[in-house]
Amino acid sequence: MKNSALPWLLLLLSTSDAAAIVIRHDKPAAQYMATTADFPPLATFYNIGVHGTLIAPEWVLTAAHTVFCLDQGQPIRVGQELVKVQARYSYPSYQLGGNHDIALIQLATPVTSVQPAKLYRHSDERHQTVWFIGGGATGHGLTGETVSYQDNRGVLRKAQNQVSAVTRSDLQFVFDSGEKALELEGVSGNGDSGGPAFIQKPDGFYLLGVSSRTDSWFKDVGEYGVKELYTRVSTHSDWISQVIAADDNTRATLSRTDGILHEGMTPAKMPQLCASLGVTHTPNRQK
Repeated sequence: MKNSALPWLLLLLSTSDAAAIVIRHDKPAAQYMATTADFPPLATFYNIGVHGTLIAPEWVLTAAHTVFCLDQGQPIRVGQELVKVQARYSYPSYQLGGNHDIALIQLATPVTSVQPAKLYRHSDERHQTVWFIGGGATGHGLTGETVSYQDNRGVLRKAQNQVSAVTRSDLQFVFDSGEKALELEGVSGNGDSGGPAFIQKPDGFYLLGVSSRTDSWFKDVGEYGVKELYTRVSTHSDWISQVIAADDNTRATLSRTDGILHEGMTPAKMPQLCASLGVTHTPNRQK
């Protein structure tokens, strides 16, 4: 069993595996294929995947456990634009593996080619059907993750799931199979951290959750029955709005601004690690 209560990016770094969307075993894999057009506000931080969502021209929302290399000047990709990080602001009480796994990335220049997603601010998420999207490795529910991110070559996949429960901090999803499953049921996994749970309405995309961690001690990532948690956007929307509206000094009082280093990371190791994870401006490839 993997340490499923830990953030997925920590698992990625400890096992050298990443994952994109894990799909049903009994549906054609081609039906899950995606491009950035399926969710234009998608941001990608590292060459192993790891995502965020553009929510304003100069702001990306992600998971707090993903920000360790997002120092000032670090390039990330939003749509087909490379933009540099200006600053990072994580939820003030967040601790690795815990609740409130959410962070804001301020961009040095605004993104003008992509329409930002809207924050979902209602409290009716339970039983709603949402979409996930991500790039990295993949697999199906019978086996969990089986294809490495090197072999996947950054191909994006999307999948559906339904919010099974909510807490103050999180949305919960379960990877169902058979008759209980949605037509394109799936889950995210290692390397999809920070990615969106979203819906599309006539006026645009709405962001309901941010990919955070699994919550199943007896299931590996991507297996049928695994439970995963996305940080709930609606209950963090006030904090998000406060940070965006504040000046730099006030933002620092509302947030953690450190890199939130994972176990085994030290400041001395970070330059080499971050260089090895650097994002490149290459289009998503299709199989």
